[in-house]
Amino acid sequence: MPEHEKYDAHHKALSINLDATTFGSFAEIGAGQEVARWFLLVGAASGTVAKTISAYDKEVSDDLYGAGTRYVSKPRLQAMLESEWKQLLAQLEATRGAHTKFFSFVDTVSARNYAGTNDCHGWVGLRFQQQPGGSPSDVILHINLRDPSNVQQQEAVGLLGVNLIYAAYHALASAEEFLLSVFEDVGRQRMEIDCLEWAGPAFEGWNRDEVHACLVSGGFAEAVVFAADNDLAPANEVLYKRALVLAPGRFDNVSSLHAELIEETLAILPEEELKESKGGLGLFCLSVSGQASTKEILEHVVRLQQLGYAVILFRDRELYTMSAFANRYTKLRIHFAIGLTVMVRVLEDSYKGLDGALLEALSRIFTQNVRVSVYPMPADELQRRAEAAGLTGWSWNETDGMVSADNLHPSEPLNSLYQYLLKSEFILVGGPRNAAPAA
Repeated sequence: MPEHEKYDAHHKALSINLDATTFGSFAEIGAGQEVARWFLLVGAASGTVAKTISAYDKEVSDDLYGAGTRYVSKPRLQAMLESEWKQLLAQLEATRGAHTKFFSFVDTVSARNYAGTNDCHGWVGLRFQQQPGGSPSDVILHINLRDPSNVQQQEAVGLLGVNLIYAAYHALASAEEFLLSVFEDVGRQRMEIDCLEWAGPAFEGWNRDEVHACLVSGGFAEAVVFAADNDLAPANEVLYKRALVLAPGRFDNVSSLHAELIEETLAILPEEELKESKGGLGLFCLSVSGQASTKEILEHVVRLQQLGYAVILFRDRELYTMSAFANRYTKLRIHFAIGLTVMVRVLEDSYKGLDGALLEALSRIFTQNVRVSVYPMPADELQRRAEAAGLTGWSWNETDGMVSADNLHPSEPLNSLYQYLLKSEFILVGGPRNAAPAA
């Protein structure tokens, strides 16, 4: 597709239908047959559609794709992809294989239920050939549906599916071009792609971690997870019903003290929270905001993973956005583990994007069942950072060369608000066994 020329879903579906060399099947579960519908609607569908199926009933789905997996999961999607591809080739390869680029599109989606109580997400996959008889390539996406109604979510899935098939044949020059094509006319207000996997010759040269980071920096997701074991998984699977400790920072210098912040905070999680959860989980939090490059971000990620904890890469750096994201997947209390310099940044930020500025930011944090554990740091380091940031009116008391959260005093009247948060135990005094490392 020429750079200056963009096609809507109608033209994309029609152009594929009119391509005599492209032929495939569609299997969709959970949000209607919205992708297949586009190809049937625009005309000339007999040029593309070998079969379309929607196995909504669980017993029917198990009979087709095997039992033993959750219905909206990557294993179920992979089973669908294998089954549909095998059947497509068995039926058509002998008669059409010499001149046809086959594809199988599959999705399994949990769109908004009637009560509006479910996690609206899904898995989308495509297996395709770039030339007749060629080795197939696979691409698998995990998506979060952000529209408020079932009808809108179905529409968004339909657009994404058409875009994905079109991009597989017309937008593979780079990962960025591919993602922009897949996301065209959908947008991050309607949908997120927070996990992307691929295999096969169509994607040679793509770097997995760079693409994963690009999902956030490119605006395709609010956050993605880099697991400690380096496996890819969407946030809903990692965070679901966990008691969370989140450790945000810049992490210009990474040391074992950063891991100890998480360990100490995990150790003080109330027993009742752990009983209600699937266990405690600690994660480092990075933001693409203010980072120089994807390379720099990934260097930080790797160093943090080596400490034994996963990393969440966020679009924004504010604590209230991080806690709101985590609250999608757990209703248990979220604990932040931070050093004094991060606490100072929270209180000094202008929050220009919020009408209520600092007061609104704090209310967003602490009305989301959040507690912030603030760990001490050396007084000389705090002095250096305060001078570098141009802070005025702040004071502190030190004990054995260390400053703790309850010995930090912003200028008035901010200090009164800070003391209230301390006395109400929204902000907890961490330590003093270890000082917080530089963030």
